[in-house]
Amino acid sequence: MQIHKIKKIISDGLGKNNPVFYQILGICSTLAVTNVLKNTLVMCLGLIFTTALSSMTVSFMRKHIPTRVRMMVEVLIIAVYVIIVDLVLKAYAPDISRQLGPYVGLIITNCIVMGRAEGFALSNPPGESFLDGIFSGVGYSYVLLTIAFIRELMGSGKIWGIQVLGDWWTNWSIMVMAPGGFFMLAIFIWIVKGYIIKDKEVKKA
Repeated sequence: MQIHKIKKIISDGLGKNNPVFYQILGICSTLAVTNVLKNTLVMCLGLIFTTALSSMTVSFMRKHIPTRVRMMVEVLIIAVYVIIVDLVLKAYAPDISRQLGPYVGLIITNCIVMGRAEGFALSNPPGESFLDGIFSGVGYSYVLLTIAFIRELMGSGKIWGIQVLGDWWTNWSIMVMAPGGFFMLAIFIWIVKGYIIKDKEVKKA
């Protein structure tokens, strides 16, 4: 694997082609799980695991998958890894599994996972596809973890379930509700695309 290809995969996943603030994919998770930091971390780890291994598996099989059924095969591969994540959570973290409810299973329908399988794994070797899956997942994760940190702090005065803000703080109830997730995501995208990415493009020009 060439060094410049590795650097491109990493930079695309973390910044230039970030699945959340650049492609606007996988945003349903923002509504579902980012009101609690612990749950968000578990969801992010599950997605990284699924994206990396499903992309690698699709890449291994890409020359043997008939074109007319490729999406069905990809969904089946993704579902296998999601079921593994779900079973592990039920066995070793039952409380978190109950809190996340059906959202772990919905990783199957996450556009990021299918998008990397379709857009990258079908035309690249397994090693690069595995790396692409990891960094696409990491790019997704740091956005959601940032949002979850702010939402839990402002919504309940806690971080990781530990009270960090005193009695002087009035909890913003909207931050732990669904609108708070979209509100924070919109601000994050606005800051990144309106200032950080824009400034870099202006400097290049």
